[in-house]
Amino acid sequence: MQYNTFTFLGLFLGLTLLAYYVTPLKARWGVLLGASAVFYVLGGRQLILIVALTTAVIYLAARRMEKISATAKAQRKLLPKEERKAYKAKMSGKKRRVLAAACIFAVGLLLFLKYFNFFGSSLNTLWEKLHLSWEIPYLHLLLPLGISFYTLSAVSYLADVYWEKYPAERNYFKLLLFLIFFPVIVEGPISRYDQLGSQLFEGHKFDYYKFTSGLQLIVWGLFKKMVIADRIDGFVGVIFGSYGDYGGLAVALAILLYTIQLYTEFSGCMDIVTGCAQLFGISLAKNFEQPFFSRNVNEFWRRWHITLGAFLRDYVFYPISLSKFFQKLSKGARKHFNEYFAMTIPAAVALFAVWFCNGIWHGAEWKYICYGLYYYVIMLAGMLLEPLFKKICAAIRLNREENRGFHAFQVVRTCILVGIGMLIFRAENLRAAGKMFLSLFDKEAWRSVGFFWDVGMNPYEYLVILIGVLIVLYVGIQNERKILVRDRIASRAAAIRMTAYTVGVVAVILLGAYGPGYGAVDFIYAQF
Repeated sequence: MQYNTFTFLGLFLGLTLLAYYVTPLKARWGVLLGASAVFYVLGGRQLILIVALTTAVIYLAARRMEKISATAKAQRKLLPKEERKAYKAKMSGKKRRVLAAACIFAVGLLLFLKYFNFFGSSLNTLWEKLHLSWEIPYLHLLLPLGISFYTLSAVSYLADVYWEKYPAERNYFKLLLFLIFFPVIVEGPISRYDQLGSQLFEGHKFDYYKFTSGLQLIVWGLFKKMVIADRIDGFVGVIFGSYGDYGGLAVALAILLYTIQLYTEFSGCMDIVTGCAQLFGISLAKNFEQPFFSRNVNEFWRRWHITLGAFLRDYVFYPISLSKFFQKLSKGARKHFNEYFAMTIPAAVALFAVWFCNGIWHGAEWKYICYGLYYYVIMLAGMLLEPLFKKICAAIRLNREENRGFHAFQVVRTCILVGIGMLIFRAENLRAAGKMFLSLFDKEAWRSVGFFWDVGMNPYEYLVILIGVLIVLYVGIQNERKILVRDRIASRAAAIRMTAYTVGVVAVILLGAYGPGYGAVDFIYAQF
């Protein structure tokens, strides 16, 4: 059941809203749990049992860690001072073992179901080259709906309880709701318990502003998904699917359009699910913030898939870079090298872990791992060369923060680097990505424009895409200036508001890429 279908928006969501608002406040979280369970069963069938089992392990582990902490605090007060440090270390070790066991279970289940065949086939290829007769069998494994997303939410919950940021949830079914809440289970955003949990459980009264704001977001998301992203899909599919027949301008345009497609589809999905949550009075974490206005790749990833980046920062980068081992290593490096080098060592290692995890999280293929490591190389190079850049800018008296021309150069440079990353991400495999990249330097191919009519698209469709992209660009520019177009429309007279809303709905109905001649386009990030 896709978010952009009448079955979801008209039937499932409508019935859930009706049930939610006629149920007493304290019991409304039960409606959300029931609806989420139904949604999950319709999408994942019996695999909901795997989610239920994972939730049980996470629930018991969190409660156990909380109990260990409470016992430790109570017992320490009764012990002599000289024994307290050793006792604290002993109890901390117990908590770490519980945390490790639960994380190994949750992440191990993800690794087994999603990556077993990938690593198995890779090892089989290696052993074949070494002339070994070993073979790992291929397993027909089913992947639970949203496992890549709810596993990260579960790990963040466990880590936060371990760090005592908040108490463990005492109700198993409330924790289950947090992990499978239907607007976020398919594509995120990746939720934090302290940000989402209380909103799910407290029950909300009907709020006209939030409700209408949610409807606006849903329509805006549908516009981006159905009018722009789905219409682009045909062009991108032909060029990437038959890349050997194209080069130069065709490949460059395919990369550009795929970048637009992925952004409008993924951010459009976030708008739809955020709008759905707002209908219930619930606010979700922001996942996009005008990423294509970024001045460097680091900033781009602070604006693109924000919740994934935040998870990797808080639960991978910081734990590694601030670990005792790297603290000691940095301390030793300061004695023999300079401060900058001492700080770079732990950051470089932690960044590698972050970008390896980012890449493989997206899919069980080598191209995704290389996609992540591509950004690692760029960021590491930028980090290592930063002292040189500072000296050059000082020598030529260039203010990197205030010079508008340099700002524009940085934005264009970042978009080009991101485009190369998108090529790796979308290409059939690494070999195809390499061939497509090299074809960009074919001068003859840049003179050919016949491909415009070979991909099954007509001038009308190109015009719709262009107008749609310009509208999204305009809204993005306004948002970058801290001017919210939705708020400006909402502040106008009722007649103007209704006209704007009607135009949005009609645009989706009339211009959306669906019906005869169009195949249903699945959400790209749903596969991850």
